[in-house]
Amino acid sequence: MRSVLCFLIAAGTALVGPGNATANESRKDVQQVAPATDPLGAPKVALVTFGPGRVYWERFGHNGLIVDDPAAGTRIVYNYGAFDFQEQHFLWNFALGHMRYSLTDEPLEADLAIYVAEGRSVTVQILNLTPVQARELAAFLAWNAQPQNAAYRYDYFVNNCSTKVRDALNRVLGGALERQLAHRLTSHTYRFDAVRLISPDFWLALGGDTVLGPNADRPLSLWQESFVPMLLSVALRNVVVSDPSGAAMPLVSDEEVVLPGRLPPAPAAPRDLRWPFLAAGTGLAALLQWLARAKGRLYRVSFGVLAVAWWLICGFSGLVLAGLWGFTDHWAIWANENLLLLDPACLIVPLVWWRAPRIACRLTTLVAAAALLSLIIRMLPGWYQGNLALIALTAPVHLVLAVLVCRQRSVAGSTARQETRLA
Repeated sequence: MRSVLCFLIAAGTALVGPGNATANESRKDVQQVAPATDPLGAPKVALVTFGPGRVYWERFGHNGLIVDDPAAGTRIVYNYGAFDFQEQHFLWNFALGHMRYSLTDEPLEADLAIYVAEGRSVTVQILNLTPVQARELAAFLAWNAQPQNAAYRYDYFVNNCSTKVRDALNRVLGGALERQLAHRLTSHTYRFDAVRLISPDFWLALGGDTVLGPNADRPLSLWQESFVPMLLSVALRNVVVSDPSGAAMPLVSDEEVVLPGRLPPAPAAPRDLRWPFLAAGTGLAALLQWLARAKGRLYRVSFGVLAVAWWLICGFSGLVLAGLWGFTDHWAIWANENLLLLDPACLIVPLVWWRAPRIACRLTTLVAAAALLSLIIRMLPGWYQGNLALIALTAPVHLVLAVLVCRQRSVAGSTARQETRLA
């Protein structure tokens, strides 16, 4: 068993809960390690990574920096993930993209106890920092945690709890992290990671996938993908730094899963909804066509209710997308091509369907054409957006409704002409 930071010994009681055999075993292993001392009295630093939790905002995992300062006799966890639901206008600021998070400094024992009680995994990586780097990092974090310096403008992808930890480490390492991670591309995107992490909550994952625009579909480097705490932990394993003599050494000197946790790990990939959504879209289109052709008042009413509900859902969803693009700072949502599928013009169709059938026919035709256009656009260079599942769901319904509305207009026109001749 590889050693874990000696300062976890003092926190051992925080890792033990009633009936938690795994925690007891972990404590025993940790206590077998003889405390190491630094003759220079420099702090020891470790990255602690917590696995996903049960609540939706915990699905993305979390991390922090542990600073064990023997001179001060403190073991502090610096956590950039603090926010307050009770903050004035919290939800409004969240909608606008004006979130404010803060850095907190908490005793190691108290911080670990929270995550252990939630059943989340705890992984500790000891970092090979020189005494000068460790002191610089400890001083920076202590300064940053002061009330007047603690708050920062939060951005889920580029300025969150994990990227702030990454940037703090990169700062004291003279840019070594960015130099080694920024040029290493992955096959993942912001959409891939965000949707897969929240996918245990299906409707939240579907909503997040729908509101993300093409900015979320660019391939990421390891530097960019370290916005996910668990992936920052993985990336650090292959980072090489210099010791005080200039010799190369790994940044992570030791790593230990202190607690494996009781919750399932994060999904490896988001759900592939293309075929289920194609089946749902074609099925709904077939149902609408059958209801429109069936004889009887009940069928006609059912067709009308279902069609109007579809237009209202699409129209109001489109208004939300347009509002997020036009009035918020959520850059990953801008230029969303799903506006071609969730068209705000759908809201007008129920108003003119019976009174102005010609206008209704033109509107539904334009909506259907826009849905088909979205399929073409996503294949153009520089225009790709990962929305094929939503196209598969919406395009068949838009096409069928356009045909049915225009057919009703033709039937209504023929009936009117016949009545005119009889008169």
